[in-house]
Amino acid sequence: MKKKIFEEVTLFASVVKWTAYASVVGALSGLATAGFLRSLDWASGLLGRYPQYYFSLPLVIAASSFLVKWLAPDAAGHGTEKVIEAVHKRMGKIPLRVVPVKLVATVMTLAFGGSAGKEGPCAQMGAGLASAFGDLLRLDDVDRRKLVICGISGGFATVFGTPVAGALFGIEVLVLGRMLYEVLFPSFVAGIVGYHVATLVGVSYPWHSVPVIPQLTGGSFLQMVLMGMFCGLIALFLIELMKFTSKSFKRLPCHYLLKSILGGGLLVLIGSLVSTDYLGLGLGSIDAGLNGTALPAGAFFWKSVATSITLGSGGSGGVVTPIFFIGTAAGNLFARIFHEPYLAAYSAIGMTALLAGAANTPIAASVMAIEMFGPGMAPHAPVACMVSFLIVGYRSVYPSQVLGTKKSASHKLETGMPVGEAGHAEVLRREKSLVGVVSRAIGYFLRKDKVD
Repeated sequence: MKKKIFEEVTLFASVVKWTAYASVVGALSGLATAGFLRSLDWASGLLGRYPQYYFSLPLVIAASSFLVKWLAPDAAGHGTEKVIEAVHKRMGKIPLRVVPVKLVATVMTLAFGGSAGKEGPCAQMGAGLASAFGDLLRLDDVDRRKLVICGISGGFATVFGTPVAGALFGIEVLVLGRMLYEVLFPSFVAGIVGYHVATLVGVSYPWHSVPVIPQLTGGSFLQMVLMGMFCGLIALFLIELMKFTSKSFKRLPCHYLLKSILGGGLLVLIGSLVSTDYLGLGLGSIDAGLNGTALPAGAFFWKSVATSITLGSGGSGGVVTPIFFIGTAAGNLFARIFHEPYLAAYSAIGMTALLAGAANTPIAASVMAIEMFGPGMAPHAPVACMVSFLIVGYRSVYPSQVLGTKKSASHKLETGMPVGEAGHAEVLRREKSLVGVVSRAIGYFLRKDKVD
């Protein structure tokens, strides 16, 4: 009897403790996100008066790169990747100076037309504030790591207005194929509290009502499977393009500031010769697709290129908003090929399916589809999200994700390694297998010739 009472008292104390801790982290995330979004709106409104504002991108990308490299190297890239790395390699230890540096560098990049997102900075700021809060309380490494995961959930939930999907994203994005249930409750608390705090201080979130949703039939189910494959292949293209672009800029034999200027110059060319729709956040194109407007067939390609150049050359920002753009464009194109009356619905499903594949977060993406577009998405979006997740294989826009489970029993991979290394290991295994088959075939024919 005493043992049962002790067990219940301990669990009760744990719930109270993590409700309090996660509520503080959620409130900090909500306030940080509100500050970031207001700063971005102010800067974007100021520069929006000048039609050729993006001509300054070479200098702006260089300034952003210099600011990050000089003050806070951990603020480089698209934010969430650095937080995942900190969780796995440093038990969530993140320098507090990352928060203001990431805010300023990202506002500069996005306001002047850099193609990046706003969720990475919010997740990194939430995680950085959570890490500082844990240090203030002198928590041990395990508890600080939990708080930082809550910061990821809070940042994601508050920037998109999806408290449940944000909480799930924070615990699903860390390990491929595994949910960290020990952080599930505090992550939900952080996401929900952060969402309410953000709305209380004036942050508003768009609500998209999809006018026509397909009926659940055998034909619509098959189309969701096909869309998942289509979005998975485009997610794979984005991941490989970002990897290639990043490596290409690193290999250039010149100073990093010159690389940033070159990247900014390429973005100016895209804005001038192709369209300015592929610069900045691209929210106008996302809204158009979700409202049933046909987008250009090459929209997903040009947004992928612009995002890869921005982040690869030293620009600061997230990657999920560009993923939303690319996914919306992919679903839009799929609808025009297969079933145009569902242009808005397929754009919405494509948006979340591409996130599921690119970030390896099918559950969070499925819940996000329902939170953002209503319960009518429940029979359709999860199918496309799961297929997209499987098609991508062991690749991710977040290479520091740890491989928790294999997507197929046929893959000879060891769990526990980063996803980036796992994908490379699988390619090497296939190459060795192919070389072995060819070698054995050649040996067989040589022996046969000798016998003959």
